[in-house]
Amino acid sequence: MSRARDVAFDCVMAVSLDGAYANLLMPSLLEKAHLAGRDAGFATELAYGVLRMRGLYDAIIAHASRRDPRDLDPELRVSLWLGTHQALAMRVPAHAAVNETVDKVRSELGPGAAKLANAVMRRVSERSAEAWIALVAPGDTRSTRAVRHSHPEWVVGELEAALAAESRQGDTVALLEADNSPARVTLVTRPGLIDRDTLARATGGEAGQFSPWAVVLPGGRPGDIGAVADGRAAVQDEGSQVMAGALAAARPIEPGERWLDLCSGPGGKAALLGALAAEGGASLHALELHPHRADLVRRSTRALPEGAVTVEVGDGTTFGEDGAYDRIVLDAPCTGLGALRRRPESRWRRQPEDLDELVPLQRALLANAERLLAPGGLLAYITCSPVLAETRDVVKGSTLRQIDARAAVAAVTSTTPRMWGPGPHVQLWTHVHGTDSMFLALLEKPA
Repeated sequence: MSRARDVAFDCVMAVSLDGAYANLLMPSLLEKAHLAGRDAGFATELAYGVLRMRGLYDAIIAHASRRDPRDLDPELRVSLWLGTHQALAMRVPAHAAVNETVDKVRSELGPGAAKLANAVMRRVSERSAEAWIALVAPGDTRSTRAVRHSHPEWVVGELEAALAAESRQGDTVALLEADNSPARVTLVTRPGLIDRDTLARATGGEAGQFSPWAVVLPGGRPGDIGAVADGRAAVQDEGSQVMAGALAAARPIEPGERWLDLCSGPGGKAALLGALAAEGGASLHALELHPHRADLVRRSTRALPEGAVTVEVGDGTTFGEDGAYDRIVLDAPCTGLGALRRRPESRWRRQPEDLDELVPLQRALLANAERLLAPGGLLAYITCSPVLAETRDVVKGSTLRQIDARAAVAAVTSTTPRMWGPGPHVQLWTHVHGTDSMFLALLEKPA
C-alpha cells in the first residue's frame, strides 16, 4: 500500500497548497501510479477522508503535539493527517499507521521531523476516535460540533440557519454527518440518446430514487463506460438532474421555444435541458463567461442533435436582448456548501467574506435574467447551496412572481408536491434526499 499512501499524500498536498481539486486530480494520480482496484480505493478513501476530516485531525494533532498544526511544515502536517486518519478511521493497524507516517516524514523532511512524527503518532494511536472526540470536542455547542464533524464554525452556523428556516432545527448533526459520507457515483442519461434501464443493465447500476434519468453505480470508473465516453450519459448528482428537469416539467413544451442556460459551465444541466428541449421541438442557448468552461459545455453537449444547443462565451450580467427567451435556467455561482460530501476540500476554502462577492453577483445575474425573459416565460433560479443569503434572500429581490416549484419537482420525480416542503421553493437536503443540498425557485414573468 506504500504507493497508495504516496498518491494520497500527493493529492492532499496539491489540494492544500496549490488549490487543486481532488475530484479532478485523483484520477490522473491513480493512472500515473498504475493503481487500480483495492489500492486505488485505499488511496481515494485516505485522501478524501483527510480532506473532509482535517479540522478534527488538527484538533487531535494539536493536543498530541502541544503545538499549533498550522506552524508545522506542510509535509509534516499532511503526513500526520494521513496517519491520524489511518489510525482512527480506517482498518489499519496502529503500528502500521505510525511506521508508515514516520517513514514518509523521514523521506520528506529528515530524521528530526521523523522523531516528532513518531512521538505524535504514538500519542494519537493510544486513544480511539471516540475517546479523542470526547477529549477535544466535548459538549454540544456550535464550536464543538464544528470540531467533531470537521466543518468550519461559520459553515455550521449557516447550515443551522438554513435548516431552521425549513423547520428542521434538529437536523444539524444529521446534515454534518451526511456531508462526511462519500457520495455514490450517479449518472444521468440524456433523453433521446439512451434510456435509464438500458444503462443500468449495462453498468450493473440501479435506478435513482428521484430522477427518471439517474443511474447509481456500484463503483468503478465512470469514464470507462461507453455511454459516458461518447456523451450519451455523464456523471451528475441526482438533485442537479431534478432541479434542471423541473424547468422543463413546469409546463408543456411548445415547439419553437427558446431556452437559455445563463451560467452553463461545465455543462451538465445544459446537456440535460438541451436533450429535453430537442424532444419538445425547442432549442437551448448556453452562455458561459469563461472560454475553457464553454469548451466543457460543448463537450458535454456533443452527442445531442445538431442545433439543439448553441454555446457562446459572454457575461451573464449584461448579455442578450430584452424578452428573447421563453425559459431560462440560472444555476448561479455560489459557495457550494450544499455539495460538501462531493467536494471535500471546499469547506476549508470558502470564507464568510465570499458571500460579500457572490450575493451581489447572484442578484445581478437574476436581474439580467428577468430582463431576458419573454412575457409569460419561466425562470429557474438554482444554487448548490442552502445558505439563506444565496437562496431565499436573493429571490426576495426579484421583480417576477414566484410560483410553486413543488409541482414541477413532483412531476419530474413522480411524487406529490407536499413531499417537497411548504413551498413555494424547493430545498433538497443531503441527509434527507441523498442528493446535494440544492435550492430551486421558479419565477414567472407576467404575460
